[in-house]
Amino acid sequence: MLDAVTTTALPPATPPVPPTGAAGADKVDSVAREFEAMMLNQALQSMFEGVSTEGAFGGGYAEEVYRGMMLDAVARSIADGGGLGIAPQVAAQIEAYNKAKES
Repeated sequence: MLDAVTTTALPPATPPVPPTGAAGADKVDSVAREFEAMMLNQALQSMFEGVSTEGAFGGGYAEEVYRGMMLDAVARSIADGGGLGIAPQVAAQIEAYNKAKES
């Protein structure tokens, strides 16, 4: 059980803020694309949830194992190609947060 001594020794939890400048802009864009790819991956997983891996054209257990990797690659490809337009909005929000944090 935690007591007053152990809880005060813990450092405060603060979210990491990407750096600003040219390198920071690239990092922000990369993080925004990763976020969009993650959202797309979740949507694709929901779409493929009901697809059977059995039958004449099914891949069986191997398809179940590799389906997650395939969906991750498809989601990243869609996000890198422009995706749903979520990444630019996320990047703009991160930039706004960074500007507010600097002020």
